[in-house]
Amino acid sequence: MSNMCSRQPEVLWAQRSEKVYLTISLPDAKDVSLKCDADGVFNFSAIGVNGDSFSVTLQLYGNVIPERCKTNIGSRIILCSIQKEQRGWWPRILKSEEKPAPYLKVDWNKWCDEDDEEYSDSDDGGVAYTGDDDESSDDGGMLYLPDLEKARGN
Repeated sequence: MSNMCSRQPEVLWAQRSEKVYLTISLPDAKDVSLKCDADGVFNFSAIGVNGDSFSVTLQLYGNVIPERCKTNIGSRIILCSIQKEQRGWWPRILKSEEKPAPYLKVDWNKWCDEDDEEYSDSDDGGVAYTGDDDESSDDGGMLYLPDLEKARGN
């Protein structure tokens, strides 16, 4: 029975005020299927290199705009850019307040704090984000996240 179970790929996440980035680590994935519902349910399934099936379902923290969700399938990773329905920083990636599953990790390479947002990466075709929302000042607590993760020996 165990070989019929699907496994979870590692999922890295990062956010901007209007997007969530999910990077799914699954080299040479085949039959990739991705679905993003307006209520924030994200479904992914694929067949891995050894024929194992992988799948993951995430109930994201907030609503999203499915038709503005983009996917880029590379040889080692699948990158998803998901448009939030409302601009603003989510306190966490999932709706549930439980500790996320071990396969869901913060993507420190893509992470940026709200204050850094206008220097954001250009993987959206060079769209510069204008850091024009003023709610960044009260969220300085975000800065300490990396140290917490390291301390926990992630």
